[in-house]
This record gives sequence, C-alpha cells and structure tokens, in this order.
Amino acid sequence: MNTDPQANGSSEMVQATFSMLLMSLASTAALGLGLSPHPQTNETKVDLPMAKFNIDLLVVLQEKTTGNLTAEESHFLQTVLQDLQMRYVQSVPKKS
Repeated sequence: MNTDPQANGSSEMVQATFSMLLMSLASTAALGLGLSPHPQTNETKVDLPMAKFNIDLLVVLQEKTTGNLTAEESHFLQTVLQDLQMRYVQSVPKKS
C-alpha cells in the first residue's frame, strides 16, 4: 500500500486511528441505512444487509476490544453503535 501523500494527490495524510476505523464503518452503515448519499453518485439508497454487516462489525470490535480502549474510545464506540442499532431497527420493515 502506498502511504506517500503526494501519490494520492493530497498534501496531508490522515492518521490511521481507532476512531477513524469506527467512523469508516459507521459511515458505511449510515450509507446502507440511507442516511447519507453515496459519495460518488450522490444518490441515497437503502441497503439494509450492508448496514447490518457494518453494524455487526462494530459489535465484533466492541466485544474484542473490551478492556483495551481508552474511556473516550469506549464511549465513542458505544454511542455510535447504539445510534446505528436504533436507526437500523427503525428502518427494518415491520412484519404483519
């Protein structure tokens, strides 16, 4: 993987952090929930399986990192996860 900022056309490289990983997964889940438009097409489309997969990935991270996060990281993960889970439940069609 090329980490040279000049090769990517940007003058500054974003630092890879746990919070950035969470934001990446959360953004993809939000995209699947239809909460934000696709960055390339600018279209909003609901893809619940994609949203669920990314929410499930966040749950796995929460389970596997228990006791290894800072208080800030843990709170951020919990807050993001709860919000996405609530929005997912509200988006799933109700069964009659």
